[in-house]
Parts: sequence; C-alpha cells; structure tokens
Amino acid sequence: MPIDKDHPGDQLLDQFMNQLKVERGLATNTIVAYDRDLVNFLDFLKRSGVSPVQISQEDLLSFIAEKRTQISPRSLARCLVSIRMFYRFLVSEGKIEFNPARLMGIPKMYQHLPDILSRDEVEALLLQPDIHTVLGERDKAMLELLYATGLRVTELIGLKMTNINLQAGYIRTIGKGSKERIIPMGTKAIDSLKEYLKNSRPSLLKKDPAKAGAYLFLNSRGNSMTRQGLWKIIRNYAQKAGITKAVTPHTVRHSFATHLLEGGADLRSVQIMLGHADISTTQIYTHVARERLKEIHEKYHPRP
Repeated sequence: MPIDKDHPGDQLLDQFMNQLKVERGLATNTIVAYDRDLVNFLDFLKRSGVSPVQISQEDLLSFIAEKRTQISPRSLARCLVSIRMFYRFLVSEGKIEFNPARLMGIPKMYQHLPDILSRDEVEALLLQPDIHTVLGERDKAMLELLYATGLRVTELIGLKMTNINLQAGYIRTIGKGSKERIIPMGTKAIDSLKEYLKNSRPSLLKKDPAKAGAYLFLNSRGNSMTRQGLWKIIRNYAQKAGITKAVTPHTVRHSFATHLLEGGADLRSVQIMLGHADISTTQIYTHVARERLKEIHEKYHPRP
C-alpha cells in the first residue's frame, strides 16, 4: 500500500523517524529496519480501519497473530521492538496519553552462537598469504589487523592512512551510529602493516594514486578494497588452510572476541573494542567461551 503523507499515522511515523536520525544517531540499516517494520504495522491498521492513536491491546494481538504466519520469530521480535519504541515516542511527544504497547512482551529468542575459529585455525589462516608477493603481503596485513582488532568488514576496508598510528600501536575507526573508537593493534599486526606500507602499498598506489591515496588497503587496480573482495580473499585462504567451516570476515571478528574472553579479558573492555552500544550484545561471546570450556573438559578430563 502506498504511503499516504496526509494520513495521521504516516505523519507520526515521519516525526518518529526524524527523531531517530537527528537525536539518536542510529545506524542507517537500523533506521531502515524500523521504518519497514512500522510501515507494515501502519498498513495493517489502515486495513483494519484503526487509528494508531486509538489502538487497543486486541488490535496489537491481531497484528501479532497475522505476522506470525508471515515472518520469522526473529523478525517478529524486531518488529515488536519497533512498535514499542514508536509508542514510547508518541507518549513523550504528548500525542497519546497511555502507551498501548507497554505490556506487549517480546518473545525470547534462541540465541544463535556465532561460528568461531579455534586458535590453531586462526594460525593456519594467517600463514596462508605469500608474503613474498605484493598482494600476499597486503593480505597478510589485512588478516593480522582483522584478528588483532575485531573490526567489522566495512570498518577495515574504510580505514584511511590517517586512522592508523604505528608508533602508538592503535587504530581509530568510525563504527555503527557514527561512533568513534580506538583499538590497540598488537605487535604482529603492526609488523605486518609496516612491511605492507614499505613494500606493497607503494606498488599498488602507482595504479591510481589520485583515486585511492587516502585508503590504507588497496586492491590490485589501486582502488580501495571492497566488501566482496575481502570476503573472497578470506574464503580462499580458509580453503587453502583446510578449514571446512564457512569463514567470513565476521567469523574472524567473533574469534577475536571469544579468544579475548577465553584469555581472561573483561566483558566491558571487549564491548568497547567491538563497538557494541549494549553490553548484552557482547555477552553472547561469554556463552561461546563457556561452550568451548565444556568441549575442553569433555575432551581432556579423565571422567567426562
């Protein structure tokens, strides 16, 4: 159903989305997801002949019942979060007196544990690039930095020369919600970066210095790296290393966080390095670490 800007529900939605963009500084993908959920919700209310400011608990239950047959439980849970936020906004703006969604529970979701690499698998992956070639030296630096910092793929390929400080040993990146964070690199990543910057990057930069000069990592044509290019590089090296599980840049990020916690790092520090706004997002890695301890116990304890 096309959005009717004269409809009061759509006007309220516009106001809510503007508040998310201007005041809360949420990531673009998050805002798009909220908008999509709420457009579907308002579409349901229009078909039902219900005003969004006069909605009842029964109307909400009818919407949930319909959506349960159309979308996954995870998508439904996200949609209900969007609705609760929308009505909290309407109350705060004085558009309605009571929040009709205040008692609406969010179904508990099965928490999917991310795939991770073992320490041996990480070592095998990092040994694959041929550091005697221009691209191999670049790939070695990218992989070492990815594992040393837990960067998201978009953060890694978006790094510019001004984002790294080899002398102090840290990088500066802008993550979700345009939030800046500083992450230490470690000596192995620093050493690999130094070699890349001394030997390989100048060769790649000659291909197109005006276009890509600001970016840290360049592709074979001298342009900035792409998401697809990095995914392909990691997948190929994982296959060469004999790793049978699916390996993506996010797998390396998950491994970074899990290995830190296994080594005794505190949850708050890992949260800061990963750039999670909510520590509950980071807590999933404590479950992964516990699962790993269980595997070790079962494998090595004389009476498992």
